[in-house]
Amino acid sequence: MGLSLEKVTAAAPGLVGHYTSAGVSLEKSGLGGVRAAVYLVLDRSGSMRPFYRSGVVQRFAEQVLALSAHLDDDGRVPVVFFSTEVDGVAELSLTDHRGRIGALHDSLGHMGRTNYHLAMKAVVRLHQLSGSAGPALVVFQTDGGPTSRAAARELLCLAAELPVYWQFVGFGDPADQEFAFLRRLDELPVPAARPVDNAGFFPAGRDPGAIPDAELYDRLLRGFPEWLAAARRAGIVKH
Repeated sequence: MGLSLEKVTAAAPGLVGHYTSAGVSLEKSGLGGVRAAVYLVLDRSGSMRPFYRSGVVQRFAEQVLALSAHLDDDGRVPVVFFSTEVDGVAELSLTDHRGRIGALHDSLGHMGRTNYHLAMKAVVRLHQLSGSAGPALVVFQTDGGPTSRAAARELLCLAAELPVYWQFVGFGDPADQEFAFLRRLDELPVPAARPVDNAGFFPAGRDPGAIPDAELYDRLLRGFPEWLAAARRAGIVKH
């Protein structure tokens, strides 16, 4: 089980609304009581600057942290910032989250291009180092396609053998061709390209901060239950 409402209220009263909405979505998805590690990946390519400046990325990170409080009991979410390289790896916690994303972003310097595969490798490594044999939900935020599409596709297919589900979230115009790659990634064939469908994608639009909690959590969790069931059948998730 994750953390109780009482513990979240005591540690992070500002997250109670997010936490309550996340709980409703989890129950609707049949995920009540499920344990999973949660990781957050944040895009620091140059075009992301307005989203950091407006506080939208901070709010999104807090929403993911509130979701993780249901799925895990440590009150923490590892955060991987990426652009051309992995720019930094940090942690968001119930006791240290206010303004943290902006402060971390500001400390990481130059904003580069968009290399998914390096961030994905970093997450896989973090999960392996954690020693957990359980499933992981990776919320992977980006505002465009990767610089190296072949590397991202190859790594996603290889990672399908691992107990990790990748939920990609696109910030920006849903009609932007930058997201065509993510839509194709979401539709890679099973079992021809990968043993299970280990990824989902949804566009959060030009103003992701305007999405109501209930809608955001429903969309974040849309593919996770099906993946979890398929991964268990395939022996990728052991419990």
